[in-house]
Amino acid sequence: MKDKITAQSIRLFEKKGFSETSIQDVVDSLGVTKGTFYYYFSSKEELLMDIHLGYIDGLLNNQEQIVADATKSYKEKLSANVYMLITNITTQGPAAKIFFREMNNLSSEHLELIAQKRDQFRLNIEGLIREGIEKGEFRPELNAPIITMGILGITNWSYQWFNPDGKSSDIEVAEIFVEMILKGIQVN
Repeated sequence: MKDKITAQSIRLFEKKGFSETSIQDVVDSLGVTKGTFYYYFSSKEELLMDIHLGYIDGLLNNQEQIVADATKSYKEKLSANVYMLITNITTQGPAAKIFFREMNNLSSEHLELIAQKRDQFRLNIEGLIREGIEKGEFRPELNAPIITMGILGITNWSYQWFNPDGKSSDIEVAEIFVEMILKGIQVN
């Protein structure tokens, strides 16, 4: 039931927003009582935190597997991170929207934990870029922190516009992004 409450809350938060969705809205949509809700969550904010943790922890776990893969080059690891972020929208798009849009509704204590995890994700990508520079896979003059923010900006914002059922698949969008990131857009 906890997973059902979470999944339904994600749908409602995506549609109406966190502040405009009440616990009563959640339980009514599931045909359960508030007691059922409070058995699993002490508050609506705890539920929001659970959604945030589920989203960022899933990304971090996948990223750590990518980074730890000694058979991949730094370019391949960077590409795998981009693919992961874009293809994740197919399965986690609503959770991504809530993650980015509703973060300001977390308590300062919860926000601090989420910010640490988000920063770790960013630092892992920055580390890949720095190591790729050191190993000669990326240009030596690159500013790793700015490149990292650019990559995260284009990938993270795609949850706003990317439609997994649209003209381009998640893999096609990821390939376009990887091509643009690794080769740029100017004619050589």
